[in-house]
Amino acid sequence: MVNLTITPETGLADEHVQITASGLQPNQLATIRLTLHDEKENVFQSRAFYKADGEGQINLDNNPALGGTYQGVYPMGLLWSLKPLKPFQRPVKRDVKAGPFLYTVDLFDFVSMGLGPEPQPTCSATFNRWHIAADVQRTQIREGRARGTIFSPAGEKAYLGIIDLFGGGGGLAEYRASLLASRGFVVFALAYFGYEDLPRSFQKLHLEYFEEAADLLLKHPKVAGPKLGVLGVSKGAEIALLLASYLPQIGATVSINGTGNVFGSTIYHKGKVLIKGTPYTQEKMAITKEGFMSTAGLYDPRPSSLIPVQRATGNILFLTGAADQYYNSHSFAHFLYFHMIRHDNTKNRMKTYPGAGHLIEPPGFPFSYAAHLRGQNLPLLYGGELIPHCQAEDSIWKEIQVFFRKFLLPSSNL
Repeated sequence: MVNLTITPETGLADEHVQITASGLQPNQLATIRLTLHDEKENVFQSRAFYKADGEGQINLDNNPALGGTYQGVYPMGLLWSLKPLKPFQRPVKRDVKAGPFLYTVDLFDFVSMGLGPEPQPTCSATFNRWHIAADVQRTQIREGRARGTIFSPAGEKAYLGIIDLFGGGGGLAEYRASLLASRGFVVFALAYFGYEDLPRSFQKLHLEYFEEAADLLLKHPKVAGPKLGVLGVSKGAEIALLLASYLPQIGATVSINGTGNVFGSTIYHKGKVLIKGTPYTQEKMAITKEGFMSTAGLYDPRPSSLIPVQRATGNILFLTGAADQYYNSHSFAHFLYFHMIRHDNTKNRMKTYPGAGHLIEPPGFPFSYAAHLRGQNLPLLYGGELIPHCQAEDSIWKEIQVFFRKFLLPSSNL
């Protein structure tokens, strides 16, 4: 009898999943298909073809995918290579407490290409992955001007506090903050536009808003001060670097695929212009032969909008994807890294991941080479290659946790 075994059946999204099949004929060819329905009922699917060993077993930890949506020995390959049935969609996980991502694994005892209606699978199994641990508390924040959600682990001890900032899509994304809190941090998923009563765009940003949020997090009963960390990706990384440069509360900053200048925003402080951002050069927007929007030409930096990272008193970690096609994040990080050194500020580190694109997610999310962003008619080009990009996501997830733990303690030094 053919069986599928998933270990563990329930876990967190950043945990390794082991998928094994048994009961096949020795050296038999088989197909394993993975399906995910997100909370908006978008459907994602992947499949790969395997050859059973001499005992009729397939173990994705050891057996290579011979073909399909990925090839080679990659235990998480089916999750990484999930593709939307409706092109250019990304999985939506807005309500982290409502339920997990539920995955269905189907095995066919032959090579099934999935080009038409398929017969009933030989056997099936399910597993789920949560973006929040059961004992992590979710607290919605509407204090003063601050809007967002704080996630805090259980227990009486104090934890390091992190502000989490997403990019130009706006709104509030909680899944990274909740997953990071599940690993032992108090994390403030902070919205800064396009959410509740906040401004609808990021054209005008006030530093006081972020100061207020930082003070609020430092006063949280479970946060161990005296400093906070800030984590940002894309536009959020741009803001994270601003906070590192101007807020004394920030002791460690992780910039993932950010710029080195303020773009499309004017930054105000106490009613005065702090930095007037460089406008996007929209006339340089390109549409590729595949029909993707290429935004790399929009970012033409001016010296006046340079983020003064040399002012930072805390540590900064620049993480970039070498295959980022949204913009040249590696070039921006390289410039800022040496700009700090020229100003005798060596509290920085930089790491570039070959083959990684722009859209760096926590582990377990499907790879997105291009995807729709809210308000855009054409998919945006993010870049990257499936395997190195997803391997980079695994490494980056571990790297940011190590970095914050190392440099947010009072005795930490580079």
